[in-house]
Amino acid sequence: MTLYLRHYWKDERLSFPSTNNQSMTFDGRLVRKIWVPDMFFVHSKRSFIHDTTTDNVMLRVYPDGKVLYSLRVTVTAMCNMDLSRFPLDTQTCSLEIESYAYTDDDLMLYWKKGNESLKTDERISLSQFLIQKFHTTTKLAFYSSTGWYNRLYIHFTLRRHIFFFLLQTYFPATLMVMLSWVSFWIDRRAVPARVPLGITTVLTMSTIITGVNASMPRVSYIKAVDVYLWLPCTCGISHPGQIMMNTSYSDVDVNTTGNYGMTDTTERPERILAQLALGDDRTTGQVKNSRGYVTIWIDTHAIDKYSRVIFPGAYTLFNIIYWSIYS
Repeated sequence: MTLYLRHYWKDERLSFPSTNNQSMTFDGRLVRKIWVPDMFFVHSKRSFIHDTTTDNVMLRVYPDGKVLYSLRVTVTAMCNMDLSRFPLDTQTCSLEIESYAYTDDDLMLYWKKGNESLKTDERISLSQFLIQKFHTTTKLAFYSSTGWYNRLYIHFTLRRHIFFFLLQTYFPATLMVMLSWVSFWIDRRAVPARVPLGITTVLTMSTIITGVNASMPRVSYIKAVDVYLWLPCTCGISHPGQIMMNTSYSDVDVNTTGNYGMTDTTERPERILAQLALGDDRTTGQVKNSRGYVTIWIDTHAIDKYSRVIFPGAYTLFNIIYWSIYS
């Protein structure tokens, strides 16, 4: 952040007689010969005064001893962010200014005009954030070894731009989830078509998740984008058409299982005969054969038919709840 930091104070030792009450302006050479406030930026990681082509420092002295001390500073400060709602988050960052040596008994700091002391360029913009508002406060800071100090605060309220993440994360993830539903319309016997579709969808979602987390700090809590990516990935994509069960099943074959009261037609039944291994003899409702299996009929056509409605409906409900909570 680059800013013009202007100090105002009155030093009667610098007063001078003047007939037209005009001020006198000096450059940075006089600053080294008079008293100036020893201000510094608390929690700054790096800060410096611009010196191109000369030191960007201005000192203006008025006849009554009032002093205006202005300098152009660039500050890189720390901001504690809560990323639990990322990328739909709003952050509040603060820039803190304090005297290094003079305590509250020696030097009193305050904003000259309150919030109006801050003047910003209306054309200023950030690549990821929108500056919603800013305000000033003044508080006392206590150090056990030196005492109380006046501290000036500039609070910035920043709202993250969401359009970039909609294009790069949310839209691709939504398309991948919708693509996984295509398997509901593919014949269940077309295994080479259904299995690669599920694998491709899972790998694509994993790539999106990895790309998002690669540019993020390694935080130990769940973010909003994690909820949107992981929940559909684990619940929506892993639907019955793509789950590989550890069971033994085969298509109904009239030569081995019989018609079971069905007429012999050219159409293959839309059912599978599944044999589930039992680990407990207390199972009821089915008859256990001599090999330790229970034979049940699963209507795969009905599962796909219901899934065409249930999964899109559940995903739509999830989006309504998600955007109502985080937006």
